[in-house]
Amino acid sequence: MNATTTVAEPLLDVRGLTVGFPTRSGLLLAAHDVSFSIRTGRTLGLVGESGCGKSVTLRALLGLVPYPGAILSGAVGWLGRDLRTASEKELRDVRGAEISMVFQDPSSSLNPVFSIGDQLGETLRVRLGMRRREARARAVELLERVGIPSARRRLASYPHQLSGGMRQRVMIALAIASRPKLLLADEPTTALDVTIQEQILVLLRDVQAETGMAIVLVSHDLGVIAEACDEVSVMYAGRLLEQGPAGAVLRWAMHPYTRGLVAAVPPLHPAGANGAVPIAGQPPNLLELPPGCPFAPRCPYATEACAAVPMTLEGPTPHHRSACPFVGQEAR
Repeated sequence: MNATTTVAEPLLDVRGLTVGFPTRSGLLLAAHDVSFSIRTGRTLGLVGESGCGKSVTLRALLGLVPYPGAILSGAVGWLGRDLRTASEKELRDVRGAEISMVFQDPSSSLNPVFSIGDQLGETLRVRLGMRRREARARAVELLERVGIPSARRRLASYPHQLSGGMRQRVMIALAIASRPKLLLADEPTTALDVTIQEQILVLLRDVQAETGMAIVLVSHDLGVIAEACDEVSVMYAGRLLEQGPAGAVLRWAMHPYTRGLVAAVPPLHPAGANGAVPIAGQPPNLLELPPGCPFAPRCPYATEACAAVPMTLEGPTPHHRSACPFVGQEAR
């Protein structure tokens, strides 16, 4: 495969991914017909309110949908094969080695009864076949790489002895230990103060520049998305509502929901602006979605025609597309 072909083809190509959870009231679709792709060295942001399907989409890529949920349809293309049809052994070989994940809550992801050094060391021995002494030396290098001071001494620390920001850095160290081709980052800066958030984002950019790693970044924070991402996919009620280059989506939002998310961001200089405008209403019950566009009950532009919207992404360019055929075309 030549260099031109490598650049042109997506590293990850997700098509029609649908994830469902059976309930007593019926089938709940947490992600419905989700499609996106990402290339080497790029960062894709999945953005939307809590409960919109971002995290379950990320977990589905590695076959980690929590029971009793399941992938109902779609394909997860990865380096020429479909991970949805891969065996559990094949998925274990991919997890950590080729695709790593940073979970939202490091406190629940790190084992509280093992030291940081033990957890890093085991990861390096299992994934890379390192001997104990070599793994310990590499663990120190990784902790230093993610900016943890007194790295050698911290090997003996337990997760509860570290701050939230340091635990998140340890999670990133674990995730990048085997130099994966793709990092899945689920709200990696949630509950961290602004200074630590910036340090985490800089760290991810530095690792990406050094290794060429691609990143799928889940966040509800448009500031984080604007700073870190090349492309953005906007999710609502398990559906994709808008997709395109980060700059275009955030400057010229075509879907009313995306416009609402942008308007809800507090302005940098409140005294000279109208201030943040929250989106009216609440996200819907996924078991009681309206026909057509799920955002219609909260949309200021909604009409009866919204009940027949097919929810396909279309737009004035093939790179910036929206599921709303009525609003947003004038933005371009």
